[in-house]
Amino acid sequence: MNADIQSGSGMIRGQTGDWLSFCGLLVSYAYPDRIARRRPDGRYLLRSGRGAVFRNRQLLGDEPFVAIAEVDDEGAEGRILLAAPLPEEHVYEYYHDQMEESALADWDEHTGAVRVRRRLTLGAILLQDKPDPHPTAERITEALLGAVAEQIDTLLPWNAKSKQLQARVEFLRRLEPAWPDLTDEALARHVHEWLAPYVTGMRKRSELQSLSLYTILENRIGWARMQELQTEAPTHLIVPSGSKIPVQYEGPQVPYVSVRLQEVFGMMETPRIGYGRIPITLHLLSPASRPVQVTSDLRSFWSGTYFEIKKDLKGRYPKHYWPDDPLEATATRRVRPDRKR
Repeated sequence: MNADIQSGSGMIRGQTGDWLSFCGLLVSYAYPDRIARRRPDGRYLLRSGRGAVFRNRQLLGDEPFVAIAEVDDEGAEGRILLAAPLPEEHVYEYYHDQMEESALADWDEHTGAVRVRRRLTLGAILLQDKPDPHPTAERITEALLGAVAEQIDTLLPWNAKSKQLQARVEFLRRLEPAWPDLTDEALARHVHEWLAPYVTGMRKRSELQSLSLYTILENRIGWARMQELQTEAPTHLIVPSGSKIPVQYEGPQVPYVSVRLQEVFGMMETPRIGYGRIPITLHLLSPASRPVQVTSDLRSFWSGTYFEIKKDLKGRYPKHYWPDDPLEATATRRVRPDRKR
């Protein structure tokens, strides 16, 4: 014998001897926000988003879904006092019109790639979570850029050259605020503006690592600014010996170079950069490349401290060239200038 019950969601049909299996469904109609799904640890998550646990888990604690008729909401997590099993097929059959399907793309740190999934939910309850076989390129790019914004220093292929470019621009920006902000924070904040055109179609860390970050940052700066950068924040300082010494722009301190003392003989004034406002700090080294003096006033060094340092260095490096007049002397990268050998 068949029997029908009219419910708010439609007609429930079943055999008269099978009504016990519909108890949970009837309870769910009375308390739709109390549909709950079992978590792996045995606790339950309600459709409303609240957690709950059975006082005695031996009764219904293994049921995948339950409909809760009575719950004690005191405390951080509710205690289920009265509930009925809710067959999973009833959830899908009678609540399918209230389920929401969504596409989700996020960064998976374990695989180093964007993971795209389709999710089916009933309120706070996650029913299905599976890979999306046909994700849109826009969704993948958006997730990739979001990951870069959060891990700007690790996901992009930074190297010494691109880091130096970033530091050189920051040096000039402290002098002239009109320069673009290339700090990690600013790059992360505006990642869609400067990086999006280069990562369309990408989804993996390995693909990001193939980018020419220096070129991308150059384009962010612009051609005219790059020409100005070469003059006002050069990568190298050419010293009297002919050597090209890298200029260090680390942190907030004044840019500096580390150079052997004998290579700057004849250099009367401290070189200045940053629109002529900033003297380059010189870390002067011994022939063994050990620091002997730090100065940003080379003329004063030659007229005073040099002669004190010369006494010590001449004793330790007697074969090297230690002139009495360093301003008229010939700079050298060798032990002695060719004509002094």
